[in-house]
Amino acid sequence: MADQSFLNWPFFEEKHRAWAAEVEAVAAALDVDHGDTDAACRALVATLGEAGVLRPTAEGEGGDELDVRTLCLAREILARHDGLADFAFAMQGLGTGAISLFGTAEQKAVWLPKTRSGAAIAAFALTEPQSGSDVANSTMTAVRDGGDYVLNGEKTWISNGGIADVYTLFARTGEAPGAKGLSAFIVTPDLPGFEVVERLETIAPHPLARLRFTDVRIPAEAMIGAPGQGFRIAMSVLDVFRSTVAAAALGFARRALDEALVRVTERHVQGAPLIDLQMVQGHIADMALDVDAAALLVYRAAWTKDKGAARVTREAAMAKLFSTEAAQGVIDKAVQLFGGEGVRSGAVVERLYREIRALRIYEGASDVQRVVIARQAMTALEGKA
Repeated sequence: MADQSFLNWPFFEEKHRAWAAEVEAVAAALDVDHGDTDAACRALVATLGEAGVLRPTAEGEGGDELDVRTLCLAREILARHDGLADFAFAMQGLGTGAISLFGTAEQKAVWLPKTRSGAAIAAFALTEPQSGSDVANSTMTAVRDGGDYVLNGEKTWISNGGIADVYTLFARTGEAPGAKGLSAFIVTPDLPGFEVVERLETIAPHPLARLRFTDVRIPAEAMIGAPGQGFRIAMSVLDVFRSTVAAAALGFARRALDEALVRVTERHVQGAPLIDLQMVQGHIADMALDVDAAALLVYRAAWTKDKGAARVTREAAMAKLFSTEAAQGVIDKAVQLFGGEGVRSGAVVERLYREIRALRIYEGASDVQRVVIARQAMTALEGKA
């Protein structure tokens, strides 16, 4: 059992501790077959939905608000057990975040019960081949034609692309140049002109795809929020879910530390366990320090958002940057402590090594987070002038 003492920190309430125990029980019982990634993700969404773990990924019938600490705890615990389980959980939340935060009552009634129960798989279609992190330069268009909008363009690196039942998609409606000319829509894959052009293979297999939209016609009622609000909607969703990426990295790092501790106590060199070597003790100390520091940043950001902060841009950026970079280092040290066994295909630390790398890129690459943090610092300084 991984360290649970952090649950006694003042960031958490009793409901969070109960939730952590619930997710831990479900995660510990998972038996994920990674041979077919698409099938595994479908099965995981169904299993997590049936177990009730997907409940907090979207607003409930009673109008429950998204609780970021709850989301972060689930991602940390699931990531510690299985990266694909974390992925399946995360995308249900990210894919429907815009509907939860900005959707109409009808849109919520149609989709959120399905995604919370695991009956439908969700996706978030924002990235384009030429824009990447520069969302304001998106070129996909949504042109009004009577009571419809007509979509044309491409999206890429779309998680759950090819298996999702519902996509939150962002396209240019042209109310103004740049960020102010984007809008958000609900799109289903059964529409004529929707095409999965390419499935994208990565070092840690996940369902990813490049999508093409050719004269895809959707009703005007499929728009989420108002015309021109797409950028604001996307940033609001990421403001909630960016901290959860950091939480997933924390889960990977915590698992690597646990695996390393077992290794250095069981592995003997020259008649003594590895942990007796001061150099090894130094590595373990650095790993433990990074894990706790990451946890503090993650749950500070989540607590700040849950307590009513309008935006947690600075806190979430710091959490994501530090946690993902630190987790990469923690996992690398774990691989080193395992020696040759650490790079054996299928070893836990080898899998973690592949899983962590993408988290330093998606939902805002590390260098983008550095720019965000620097700008926030300058803004705070100017405010004091």
